[in-house]
Amino acid sequence: MTDLLIRGARLLATLDAGRRELAGGWVAVDGGLITAVGTSTDPEPVANETLDAADCLVTPGLINTHHHIFQNLTRAYPPMTDKPLFGWLQSLYPLWRAIDEESVYASAFVGLAELALSGCTTSADHLYLHPRNAGDLLAAEITAATALGMRFHPTRGSMSLSEKDGGLPPDDVVADDDEILAACEQAVAHHHDRSHGAMVQIALAPCSPFSVTEELMVRSAELAERLDVRLHTHFAENAEDDAFSLSTFGCRPTEYLERTGWCTDRTWVAHCVMPNDDEIVRLGMAGVSVAHCPSSNLILSSGIAPVNPLRAAGVAVGLGVDGSSSADSASLWLEARQAMLLAKLRDGAQAGTARITLECATLGGAACLGRRGEIGVIEPGAVADIAVWRLTGPSFAGALADPIEAWLRCGPVAAWHTIVNGRPIVSEGRIVHPDLDEVLRTHARHAARIQRLVD
Repeated sequence: MTDLLIRGARLLATLDAGRRELAGGWVAVDGGLITAVGTSTDPEPVANETLDAADCLVTPGLINTHHHIFQNLTRAYPPMTDKPLFGWLQSLYPLWRAIDEESVYASAFVGLAELALSGCTTSADHLYLHPRNAGDLLAAEITAATALGMRFHPTRGSMSLSEKDGGLPPDDVVADDDEILAACEQAVAHHHDRSHGAMVQIALAPCSPFSVTEELMVRSAELAERLDVRLHTHFAENAEDDAFSLSTFGCRPTEYLERTGWCTDRTWVAHCVMPNDDEIVRLGMAGVSVAHCPSSNLILSSGIAPVNPLRAAGVAVGLGVDGSSSADSASLWLEARQAMLLAKLRDGAQAGTARITLECATLGGAACLGRRGEIGVIEPGAVADIAVWRLTGPSFAGALADPIEAWLRCGPVAAWHTIVNGRPIVSEGRIVHPDLDEVLRTHARHAARIQRLVD
């Protein structure tokens, strides 16, 4: 007898190698893994629990490939809503230096719950801010993800280039390279799980070329190779980023990646808004993956990433919600819709379809995180991370011909059920965990403190 049977879907989008779309489809789950997939004409297994997916689209769980979850403590902070990237960052660093273990636990729990409501089952997080005496922030957010039941890919981020050395962050939120690398190695040793179906995996993530030394970039790549973990950083985010690279390193960001040992299939980069045609080809040949963050790029006026040219060059493109202070709604469904619309705007109506975008949100995300065939797909042997989307009500009236296009063109849509590792995180549109309201109160208290709204 199987643990769970999700049955009777209007359409099941498997995202398998044949991109099968199964009317009346069902999925059997046992031990946190998918054991069988079928259609309405196939015999269904007996299950301990059955979930009715009538009038629903069933997809793999969506995958968030770039975030700074702690930033939801300064969501939509008014003085920072009209500044481009560099000024925005320099204005917020003084607030963010006040984070600690309790606030990071609350922000991670709330942020991951918000993602789960949008059908996300796996999330990365780029935690690059580690103020002195703040505690073990990485462990705090891993504890929150474990409590909620989300699959989590936190990165041990870092900053080592302060304002006095020509970088952007203030002195008290940076560390020296040796200290950072020791912390990275310790994080991998304590938290990284290499097994199939792992719930936690660690990557190394120097924040950006304008906040770390070149030596740290080189040594991080060497350490990731030795530890066999992935690499992540911000890259070619906007015109300021390009200008900084040219003036500081004497080259464009892609050449900087190449000379620091980062042009490898171990790397996924965030944003990648500004590569030229030649650089797109070089990124594809190197096997670098990209986290596309459309809402953040719009809010910070960074530009439109060349998603279709990147994919055509062989670059795997996933989606990211980015930090809540630059893309204040952490909804992966919203990022998918934004990505579809921006692709149409940039490259023509045919260039942005719901199916292309669903591939980015699932298969592309799995590639970014180094977990092809394990997450982002509904097929036997893959993890049981599944999103169920109800396509009913006024928003979907008349949307009869194509459930996948309807899913992204209509709405807004939240997940009706979000299943992670075979267990519900969201059920009938609500977070299952009983502590959400209490954690929200803790979050509100810390947000007020960090925003200096209370003494």
